[in-house]
Amino acid sequence: MIRFPVPAGTERQQITISEFKGVDLHNAPANVSLNRSPSAPNMIRDVPGKVRKRCGYYLVRQFPGRINGAFTLCSQGESFSVIHGGTSLYDEDGNEIYQGTADCKSFAIQLNQKLYFLDGSRFLSLSRKDGSWICRPVAEEAYVPTVLISRDPSGGGVALEPFNLLQNRWEEDFLGQAGVTAYQLSANDLDAAPVEAEVLQTDGTWAKWMEGEKFSVNRATGVVNFISPPGASPVSGKDNVKIRASRKPEAENPIEKCRFGVLYGVGGSSDRLFVSGNPAFPNRDWFSQQNDPSFFGDLWFSALGQESGRIMGYSIISSCLAAHKDRGEDGRNIFLRKGSLENGAAAFPVTTVLQGQGAISPGSFAYLSGEPLFLTRLGIFAVTPADVTGERYAQNRSFYLNKALLAEEGLEDSCALVYRDFYLLAVGDKVFILDGLAKSYEKDAPYSTYQYEGYYWLDIGARVMWEKDGALRFGRADGKVMEFYRSPEETAAYQDEGRPITAYWELPDFSGKNFFKRKTFRKVSFQLASAPATSVKLLAQAAGRWETLHQELLKARYWDYAQLDYGKLTYDNDTSPRTFTLKKRMRGFDKVRFRLMNDQWKEPFGLYQFSITFSETGDYHK
Repeated sequence: MIRFPVPAGTERQQITISEFKGVDLHNAPANVSLNRSPSAPNMIRDVPGKVRKRCGYYLVRQFPGRINGAFTLCSQGESFSVIHGGTSLYDEDGNEIYQGTADCKSFAIQLNQKLYFLDGSRFLSLSRKDGSWICRPVAEEAYVPTVLISRDPSGGGVALEPFNLLQNRWEEDFLGQAGVTAYQLSANDLDAAPVEAEVLQTDGTWAKWMEGEKFSVNRATGVVNFISPPGASPVSGKDNVKIRASRKPEAENPIEKCRFGVLYGVGGSSDRLFVSGNPAFPNRDWFSQQNDPSFFGDLWFSALGQESGRIMGYSIISSCLAAHKDRGEDGRNIFLRKGSLENGAAAFPVTTVLQGQGAISPGSFAYLSGEPLFLTRLGIFAVTPADVTGERYAQNRSFYLNKALLAEEGLEDSCALVYRDFYLLAVGDKVFILDGLAKSYEKDAPYSTYQYEGYYWLDIGARVMWEKDGALRFGRADGKVMEFYRSPEETAAYQDEGRPITAYWELPDFSGKNFFKRKTFRKVSFQLASAPATSVKLLAQAAGRWETLHQELLKARYWDYAQLDYGKLTYDNDTSPRTFTLKKRMRGFDKVRFRLMNDQWKEPFGLYQFSITFSETGDYHK
């Protein structure tokens, strides 16, 4: 019997994907790794190596104006939420607690038992007392500094504290002299506020003397004229005259014009409020007194680089404070400072300036896996130590997302949040996600040690994002506060305000071992996560046209009385992943792309594995 050998090119080949990493929006679909997707909207990592449809969201509360911020005050063992909606602040029940804020994104941070709020026009403190909110300008409770002590009535003295930028009042302490009635203040051009004086008595008490009764004031020269001289101090060497006065403001309070800040202090402690974002001083920031944001000394500021580059945000790196600018001289955009005590006073000198990409969004700063991330014109970057030298520099972390991310409009207005193991960056109606549990070393990004795997969601519209009792919340421009469903096991979680969620995982182009050969695709197998209600639609793209190959409605479902849906009823009790094999011949193509999709209401969708069987024959000719 004569035997004819079968050409090797007709042997069946099989490709199996058992690990799914994330999306690759950088490369063309033909160049994407098989375990990544060139297009996978509304998908997210389940357990490492497996992907699923994201949970949906529902309405928590509607506010009158667009949502500009959401903050939490922890006081006396309880947590209280504050929502900035439009031009007002509200509690979580929707009750207005303050009116008159700016209708723009805001910042707030807690120090001790108060929440300090900035919106570019207001600097407010929020606290709780007897079950009610107390909201007022910080200037109303601002600390009155003692700027000079041991001062002679004619001048001199020892500097003690700087003037407070938040208000115009200050105190000077004098060592009185017998028979002297004229006491010269260090500032002139006083305002109309009453001047106050206290005089030490022989019994050790302080007597309050009132303007117009015990003394007069020449406001133009700053001289206080006592009717009767206070006299020498009854205690040798101790100041016996205290005078409090107010001066006319030389300029607007710069702190109220700031837009963001961070807590930082000497030795890396979190006990001083640093603020910046004042458009009149783009490269300047200010810091407060220790544990007291009601006191910003007029000398407590830093000018970082030139005014051509704005400070955009902060990161804490080890025990240093990093201030990120949008651009700088010679690309030096990250200024590192370290707090220390110099002659008993806090100082924050610049220790080094790092070269790297400038930040473009104050809302993009967050920490993932212990490293600070921020958005630049080239993607999401991290400040990280070099492997050998120990020096720090900026590295890209969003290689797989950059092409789509950087094409979005409104990057400057983006906002970020680290939720569980993910860094989420909301831009417009999309959310771009970096997976902190999945790192990849990409040869095409040689100046970064690794990249995070990425995902993206559609139809979100988050203006701000925050975490509330373990749930992910976001606020939108229409005034709605939304919360994502918490449990991915519940079928009811897969809807957006009652609308179905369209999610799919698209495989890269399969072109076989020899891209120039004709392929015959014979079999497609895939494994899905089972659920009380789930389904999948398998599509294929060949010669540029999409075709539905199969729709599986029942076989991945199991019985769950708690989540019973009579329209999707099954009596199967098997909760393990389900494997499906579809035998359908597709022949004469050089490549095929597959998509597994779920767009049904209240249906989860999880993909575990995928496999195709095919053979190659002659050369492809279109």
